[in-house]
Amino acid sequence: MNWLYIAWKNLGAKKLQTALSLILLAFGVGMVSLLMLSEKQLRDTFERNIQDIDLVLGAKGSPLQLILANVYHVDAPTGNIRLADAEKVIRHPYIAEGIPLAYGDNYRGFRIVGSTLAYPQHYDATLQSGEWWELPFEVVVGSKVAATDGLQVGDTFFSAHGLQDETDVHTDKTFVVVGIMEESRSVMDQLILCNIETIWQVHGDDGDVLDADREITAVLLKKRNPLAVLTIPNVIRETNMQVALPSIEINRLTQNFGIGMNTLRMIAGLIMLLSFASIFISVYDSLLARRYELALMRTMGASPRGLYVSLLLEGGLLSLGGAILGLLLSRGGMVLLAQLVADKFRYDWESLGLLTAEGALVGLAIFVGLVAAAIPGISALRMDISRTLSDSP
Repeated sequence: MNWLYIAWKNLGAKKLQTALSLILLAFGVGMVSLLMLSEKQLRDTFERNIQDIDLVLGAKGSPLQLILANVYHVDAPTGNIRLADAEKVIRHPYIAEGIPLAYGDNYRGFRIVGSTLAYPQHYDATLQSGEWWELPFEVVVGSKVAATDGLQVGDTFFSAHGLQDETDVHTDKTFVVVGIMEESRSVMDQLILCNIETIWQVHGDDGDVLDADREITAVLLKKRNPLAVLTIPNVIRETNMQVALPSIEINRLTQNFGIGMNTLRMIAGLIMLLSFASIFISVYDSLLARRYELALMRTMGASPRGLYVSLLLEGGLLSLGGAILGLLLSRGGMVLLAQLVADKFRYDWESLGLLTAEGALVGLAIFVGLVAAAIPGISALRMDISRTLSDSP
């Protein structure tokens, strides 16, 4: 006998019950899968952009805000710091490298960041076309900026004051695109880069301000000696500056996210548990409704083991179908979530490939589904054929 065909037909005969089991399991698997995908994307985004940045120097305030604003560019900066004070830290013997950042304007929501060529080099950014900036108001744009706004080498534009607002436009200062970066899947993709003098001049500083009074937003530091973590806070104690450790702040952030993630996992697990209970009820109900039919099949030569396999296949098909449907639901949810992240933070979450953990999740769902079917299926092995036939109408 073709037990797989029989199991498929039995599931089709109970459309409502089968649909309920599929939906419950799909929601449970889908929620867990979506959490796995989003956590991986979030972790990859954090790790990719924090590479080799040991400390961030900036104005006093929230350390986490300092990291989010100056490493990931998803928050407002805590303020400005004096360039002269920042250079003292950069020259400290325990510091190997310091990358200054200055910003405060945007173009259609994309931040214009003044820095040195060490900034794109830190992320191994390369040019798709054009050349790196040299003079004030020459800019190199990220791949996402160019694609979104249709910018090409030679195009000009005006900046707007602020990080998001586009109302206060500096129409007296013209920016010229001299280069476009290749996609690097880092923060470089969403930035417009120029030299720091451009940021100063766009806000009216044409050279009359002394170098000692000029300000920048932050400095990304790479330490030469691990003692820098303990030493630098003492060096800047009497200034308006602070240093934040990206690794510590991001771990704290992900731990806070983890509380919500764990809650969602518990809800998803409960839904999956209900779905397995539904599979158990479905197979058990099928067994009760078909006891006479199963007894007849036994008299026609079907073995107890074959009937047991048939019931296992029902549970297996239900759990496999629910797991596959759950993965499809998680991909649909990920597409929506990626769009929200792109609109809000300008980051691309496009990876929809199957994770190793998802393969284990599907395997677990199938295994538990088989177990849920195996328990009532034991009755098929112990069926008293004569009694079943005599008791049936």
